[in-house]
Amino acid sequence: MAYRKVKLTKLLDDPYLAPFKDKILQRQKMVKDTEKRLTNGKTSISEFACGHEYFGMHKTGNGWVFREWAPNATKIFLIGDFNGWKENKEYELKKVDPMGGVWEIELPTSAMKHNDLYKLHVHWNGGSGDRVPSYTRRAVQDENTKVFSAQIWAPDKPYIWKLPNFKQEFDSPLIYESHVGMAQESEGVGTYEEFRKNVLPHVIDLGYNTIQIMALMEHPYYGSFGYHVSNFFAASSRFGTPFELKKLIDEAHSKGIAVIMDLVHSHAVKNELEGLSRFDGTPYQYFHDGERGTHSAWDSRCFDYGKTEVLHFLLSNCRFWLDEYNIDGFRFDGITSMLYYDHGLGTAFAGYDHYFDNSVDEDALVYLTLANKVIHEVKSSAITIAEDVSGMAGLGAPIEDGGIGFNYRLALGIPDFWFNTVKKVSDDYWNMDGMYYALTDHRSDEKTISYVECHDQAIVGSKTMAFELMDAKMYDSMEASNTDMVVERGMALHKMIRLITITTAGGGYLNFMGNEFGHPEWIDFPREGNNWSYSYARRQWSLKDNGFLKYRFLNEFDKAMLHMISDYKIIDQDIKHCYVHNDDKVLVFKRGDLVFAFNFHPTQSDDDYFITIPKGKYKVLMNSDEERFGGQKRIAEGQIFMTKTRTKNKVKKTGISIYLPCRTAMVLKKI
Repeated sequence: MAYRKVKLTKLLDDPYLAPFKDKILQRQKMVKDTEKRLTNGKTSISEFACGHEYFGMHKTGNGWVFREWAPNATKIFLIGDFNGWKENKEYELKKVDPMGGVWEIELPTSAMKHNDLYKLHVHWNGGSGDRVPSYTRRAVQDENTKVFSAQIWAPDKPYIWKLPNFKQEFDSPLIYESHVGMAQESEGVGTYEEFRKNVLPHVIDLGYNTIQIMALMEHPYYGSFGYHVSNFFAASSRFGTPFELKKLIDEAHSKGIAVIMDLVHSHAVKNELEGLSRFDGTPYQYFHDGERGTHSAWDSRCFDYGKTEVLHFLLSNCRFWLDEYNIDGFRFDGITSMLYYDHGLGTAFAGYDHYFDNSVDEDALVYLTLANKVIHEVKSSAITIAEDVSGMAGLGAPIEDGGIGFNYRLALGIPDFWFNTVKKVSDDYWNMDGMYYALTDHRSDEKTISYVECHDQAIVGSKTMAFELMDAKMYDSMEASNTDMVVERGMALHKMIRLITITTAGGGYLNFMGNEFGHPEWIDFPREGNNWSYSYARRQWSLKDNGFLKYRFLNEFDKAMLHMISDYKIIDQDIKHCYVHNDDKVLVFKRGDLVFAFNFHPTQSDDDYFITIPKGKYKVLMNSDEERFGGQKRIAEGQIFMTKTRTKNKVKKTGISIYLPCRTAMVLKKI
């Protein structure tokens, strides 16, 4: 939908939301009432969200204590390496809260040890089954059977954080979206250590200030990209140990880089042996009963956000990653699916009324609001990002102003705009007004994360932007000396599209790893359909590093672009003095001390193009046609321009005359 450009201080000040004032106030009350119900008015919501300190396996001064919530269970036994995987009385849990369904066992230190594998064997009326504890902090997969078990992680010496109180110093996140497992070039699964040693230095060099790690929560099927979570409190053991993940995060912090993660609370895997489904024999312990408890499109289970114990579990999960791994925030996945009873499937969301009608699951809305409150109470500097395709009003507005409290929302319409434009519109018909609107269209009370492409655009069956622009030519025409016209066009537009996206961003910017240098191929995890190959579940870093391919030019451009954005704090500034000419395919705007001029015309270059900008003296800071970026060197570097006044149709305009070649972007600095 088209966002309303209304300057406002609070959600309720928006005249377009005036018809829904009562509903907004009702939702605010629902949040407060739920918080009071959870805390009994005696503690904070962040203190309530400490289930991970009570449930699960804990080593104490006297031995071990383990607790689990399973209200329908009739008996529960710990089974594992320590007792031959057999039930016995010594390891039988006792029900300590019959009404609430809490089970507990205390054991001496000698009863188990670090690295022991274990599970629960849960009995219920009519059946029983092995289960991985819901709050387990580590789960490992048997290489032969592929079955997961919990693992005791209690080393003699805990990890000592070098920077336990890290706080990022930037205002605008420049996010490097990453997947640890596919971050290596060799075919196989990458590790936390390989990422720390090989990818982190690359991220630092480029100038990104935030790393977003995907697939961090344990998931049984690698090909799910981490979106079918089984063990919410366990960092994926495929990539290494908890210590190795902490070391990665610690090192990123030492370089001033924040680390955020994908948080998947929109659904859970259906697996029973590894996950939460039918944990105590009932389908409705954590999830809705019946059809509402199953997400047919994702083949997964849907949480019951109105249930106290479920809220305790999910809110504690938010806090756990902040407490245990010093994480700096979250990208919440699948927000639309959570917010609407129909999961937003097939809904156009053409007006504000969709956000306030009976299609909204207000329990989910309350949960998301409380999750943001917990996260920011625990870590005030934390970043929360919402992935929502519906445009739900207030999602990125402060809680105290009537919003749900996310710091940012993903600008999902921008990649859709770019791929539709590149695929369906001839270069001669690109519309500059439409481009500028698509890039800046968001509510004034919200900050957004702009991006050209994330992992979604690169999954098998789709194409990266580089491959969309250059297609098969990427396989035989990417030598640095090659002048193939398809590649020349693709290289030029790849740089321009990224530069105009980041320089018009309304809060932050995101890039998926490898796309900065135009990674040519899609992502396809090992599966039966590709003979379980890792060929496309990796990143070919050598393409940019070998020195004789054009990928290095795109990498250098991304680096220069990111450093320029950070050095001049561009995203923190307002966009002013915008000039658009649709026929010439020219778009110019000023942000801070910099002027950005884009000529998207496929053939038209003008050596005396007059652009209107504020009076002053300007120097060419960088341009996309530089030799170091694989360009044609058509613009003399370091030029200085003085504004002058021109009169046209009796109207005086101040600006400069520049040479702005076709398919080129120029950055000018006021001096």
